[in-house]
Amino acid sequence: MPLASYSDLTSTISSYLARSDLDSIIPTFISLAEQRLRRELRMRQMLVTAQATTTGGDSTVGLPSDYLEMRDIHVVGNPNGQLNYESPNAFYKRNTSTESGLPKSYTVLAAELQLAPIPDGAYGLQMLYYAQPPFLSTTTASNVFLAYCPDALLYAALGEAEPYLMNDARLQTWGTLYERAINAISVADQSGEYSGQPMSMSFN
Repeated sequence: MPLASYSDLTSTISSYLARSDLDSIIPTFISLAEQRLRRELRMRQMLVTAQATTTGGDSTVGLPSDYLEMRDIHVVGNPNGQLNYESPNAFYKRNTSTESGLPKSYTVLAAELQLAPIPDGAYGLQMLYYAQPPFLSTTTASNVFLAYCPDALLYAALGEAEPYLMNDARLQTWGTLYERAINAISVADQSGEYSGQPMSMSFN
């Protein structure tokens, strides 16, 4: 059975588990599986762009509500100015709370970007980030996970089901299949991202 929709996925999980009495709990297995994929999987199909504008005297900019992880961010200009990421510890050691100007670095705290220097005016920011796909449901028939990695989603959901069914013997099976799927997706994603790059040769 192709996994083209949320209904397909719930039916397939029921078939794999050989149970017909789990209709009320299978959505929970799927939601837990999606949470796991949000934490563990990054692929280019999850990338989206967003724009924001700084406010003079304010070092913070709110992150998009579906933000997972930053891939690239720069200040829009001619040329664009790349913002460099720093860990929170390094960010606060290196930057003062009074310096202002064109932002050059950032860190992420909770749901905000912290910029340094503190913007001295309105600057446009262009973000490329990994976004959280919407959760599957009866009203959301598909998402990035189901469209591009249905095997990983299925195995993750089955892995969530076995403890509920007190069938721990199957956990390793689904765990192994899940890890194999995640590794294959990551390899394919890297190959797809760089396959268009021309080959280069270096001579020592």
